[in-house]
Amino acid sequence: MVIINGEELDMAGKTVARYLKESGHDAAGVARIAVERNGEIVFKTDYEHVVLEDGDKVEIVTFMGGG
Repeated sequence: MVIINGEELDMAGKTVARYLKESGHDAAGVARIAVERNGEIVFKTDYEHVVLEDGDKVEIVTFMGGG
């Protein structure tokens, strides 16, 4: 199980990119998010290669414009 934004999910074995797609983040939305895995930033260029593992703690932050 992987903890994503405080929620325990069965995502072990899936890439960050696959999680983002399955959770509804589209290609345009990916440009406005940051992903942290176990305290380290995951670069967008690595989303296809980083595989989530049991026990990982992931935080996904979405940036929104406004004022």
